[in-house]
Amino acid sequence: SVVGFPLGATLPSVKRYEAEQVLQAGATEVDMVLQIGALKAGDDGMVRDEIAAITELCHAQGALCKVIIEAALLTDEEKVRACRLAQEAGADFVKTSTGFGPGGATVHDVALMRRTVGPSMGVKAAGGIRTYAAAQAMIAAGATRLGASAGVRIVQEAKRAKEKAG
Repeated sequence: SVVGFPLGATLPSVKRYEAEQVLQAGATEVDMVLQIGALKAGDDGMVRDEIAAITELCHAQGALCKVIIEAALLTDEEKVRACRLAQEAGADFVKTSTGFGPGGATVHDVALMRRTVGPSMGVKAAGGIRTYAAAQAMIAAGATRLGASAGVRIVQEAKRAKEKAG
């Protein structure tokens, strides 16, 4: 389930309520959109505290917390800050995008996110992954999960590639 969709512009108390509701409904993973406006304004404390509060709530229920940074809206410096704040707050994953913004996952962003968080966190590439080649590129860049609406097509292409390789 996702909270703070699409731009993370809800109050922290609203995100907390959303997270409580989805966890009570049985969610085992919560994707939260970070406060993009607060990040851009340099309010790192607010961003970190909000991520920490949702992560704490998730972990208390045995759920994972993924932080969506909406990479297409951020500079590289902001992406690095967002990843570091998510890591400091104890989140389990950083994720490239909601699918709502102007762009999806790029190899550059996934590689930057992986370099920033190192091996201790998951990196989820989401948005625009429509082919087996694109999926392979994201994994090679450091993604540990993929979000793709073209999953069946990707698997079919992978099977064909395996058959060709013999």
